[in-house]
Amino acid sequence: MTETLFPTALDAHALERGAALTPNFNAEGLIAAILQHAQTDEVLMLGWMNAEALKLTLDSGEVWFFSRARQALWHKGDTSGQVQQVVELRVDCDQDAVLVKVLPQGDGGVCHVGFRSCFYRVIGDGRLEERP
Repeated sequence: MTETLFPTALDAHALERGAALTPNFNAEGLIAAILQHAQTDEVLMLGWMNAEALKLTLDSGEVWFFSRARQALWHKGDTSGQVQQVVELRVDCDQDAVLVKVLPQGDGGVCHVGFRSCFYRVIGDGRLEERP
């Protein structure tokens, strides 16, 4: 399905310097997607997109993911109200990860546990400590 939604890079130069979006999906057909707050630059979460989720994100202006646990597409915020409005979408040098700059809607958060960011715990001395 990735071939029908996005072209494949012809060579390394096209992948790394070309103007075409040619996502480099992994063996499972997924690409890492990092959500970053467009105003504060805070990293909010990491999710996974398949070709359909990436296309829906580009077309709708809201973030879509592919749930590895459920093996299904999901529109971020459908149940929580935490819709993520896309401000800018970037791809890394070898097009195997995307950075999605967003404006969180709803309560302004992104984490299903209730925190603004999914990265709310600090690792120290072999333990996790919550620091919102």
